[in-house]
Amino acid sequence: MSTDQRRAISIIGFIGSVFSPWYRWSGRRDPDNHCCINVATYGRGGRFTMTDRGRGALRQSADALTVGPSTMRWQNGQLVVEIDERGAPPVPGRVRGTVTVTPPALTGVELPLTADGAHVWRPFAPTAGIEVALEAEGWQWDGHGYFDANFGTRALEEDFSHWTWGRFPTADGATCFYDVERRDGSRLAQGFRFSPDGAAEPMALPPKTGFRRSLWAVRRETRADAGYLPQQVMNLLDAPFYSRSMVRTRIEGQETTGIHEALDLVRFRSPLIKPMLALRVPRRAGWAFD
Repeated sequence: MSTDQRRAISIIGFIGSVFSPWYRWSGRRDPDNHCCINVATYGRGGRFTMTDRGRGALRQSADALTVGPSTMRWQNGQLVVEIDERGAPPVPGRVRGTVTVTPPALTGVELPLTADGAHVWRPFAPTAGIEVALEAEGWQWDGHGYFDANFGTRALEEDFSHWTWGRFPTADGATCFYDVERRDGSRLAQGFRFSPDGAAEPMALPPKTGFRRSLWAVRRETRADAGYLPQQVMNLLDAPFYSRSMVRTRIEGQETTGIHEALDLVRFRSPLIKPMLALRVPRRAGWAFD
């Protein structure tokens, strides 16, 4: 998220692209054959890229993940992402450049999202600096960065009905909230304070507070001090089952704007969703390195 809160970028590396209809239609038996580096830029001139690629496009090493023409690598304590992707319909166009995430430290937190550990959230760097240098006018900026990972051995929609997640920068680090509703009716609610040195501590949760639904009417809520109503500052990604937005809330007396996500997995289970997604997630099974 840019310092002036006018632009944002999201980059996700997938091995087994959980939101790809092609991966679902394949039976999800071969994650290496459905890999992707998803890049979405938000603000004037924003683009969305999410190309599902085959196993020939995947390379991994201890320090790097490469999918097709884009790569992520650890280099001198930084996460450097070299991007070369094409925008999905209805806004085509090249997305090319470099994004550098600089965390002051890494955390040791791992949060199982199910009792059997089939899904795990790993917030590597909840507080970091980010430098964006894309080959497009206005897309050179600095701001607040964040780096995490989710691991799973089952499809999300098998275990979850709904979840919300939020990451909010604070004067002394960052605060993250995870609220999960599982299909068996159980729930998980967790909040963490993270300091720049990588220290993490669970926190007493402020009240869960609903705010305006997304344009697709996805239910949204986050944590806020009692009596405070969170509000969307900027819409980022709006899909029938998913919302990503900049949201302003107040935590322990401190007003802050961060990134919020809401995921409706009951909707995602609908077979009607997959053909819609195929329009935004092209399949390029035959891509190979020269």
